[in-house]
Amino acid sequence: MTRLVVVTPVYEDAGASGILFRELESVFGDRLFVVAVDDGSVREPVDPAALASANVSGVVITLRRNVGHQRAIAIGLNYVVAEVADAATIVVMDSDGEDIPQSIVELVKSLEADDVDVVVAERRSRVETLRFRIFYLLYKRLFSVLSGRKISFGNFMAMKPLAAKRLAAMQELWIHVAASVLTSKLRVATCPLDRGPRFAGKSKMNFAGLALHGFRGLMVFAEDVLLRVGIASAMVAAFCVIAAVTAVFLKLNGFATPGWFSVALGVLFIVLLQIGAITLISLMLTGVMRYASATVTDYREFIDKVQPVERAR
Repeated sequence: MTRLVVVTPVYEDAGASGILFRELESVFGDRLFVVAVDDGSVREPVDPAALASANVSGVVITLRRNVGHQRAIAIGLNYVVAEVADAATIVVMDSDGEDIPQSIVELVKSLEADDVDVVVAERRSRVETLRFRIFYLLYKRLFSVLSGRKISFGNFMAMKPLAAKRLAAMQELWIHVAASVLTSKLRVATCPLDRGPRFAGKSKMNFAGLALHGFRGLMVFAEDVLLRVGIASAMVAAFCVIAAVTAVFLKLNGFATPGWFSVALGVLFIVLLQIGAITLISLMLTGVMRYASATVTDYREFIDKVQPVERAR
């Protein structure tokens, strides 16, 4: 078991992924096995010839349609667990170059400890816009407040085979990879790494997509979020009741100015209605998440074809 398996999703980014394959081969040589998941690309589909020209062993998994970054990773991991028997280490990374191939050496080195199952890359520096940095900082704060957990890593990670099997069995993996690692109970270590520039082209992820990706991480912890929202709602509701009783007391004792009592009760009533609506929506979302978690997803249903590539001897 000496093989390093790299799972990378690719969407309309054949140029950057081709450079990634060559970079990986220069670092790991014949130890490398690449699972490139083509996420329903139409304009720039991944050609198995890109792996062959880089002299890399692996497979190109072409999906029937675009399923999104996180589902593409879930399909790749499930494929590795089911089909790649000699994987010693599994690495998940993006194909655009922002996850630096040479950094895998540091991830794998940290994974050698017996008490570590997964090593995640914690960003030391980023090549990002100011708006993205501000949003990411706010998102981490919101995630911590609502879920009670800290998230400071993305998809770039290395794991042992048993960890890959555990994650592949989790339905949460199809929603958010990083959040699934947090809730998996696996032993996780962090490795500070720099983030590199793209190899080629422009990112397909826009601000709306980033925001949606962030909130999907909260969906994995729907029950924890519901508990915290429920506690906050109960506290606000209790404050409204106390304020209403105080308003009635002031009115009966003649301390209320004309019109103040009706306005105060009206505002408090509206706040109570909003709190009730938020609690109801949270309960509904939690129910949806529990139902989705109980649904078994077969990764093979999304695959159109699997094209293997052998390294030249």
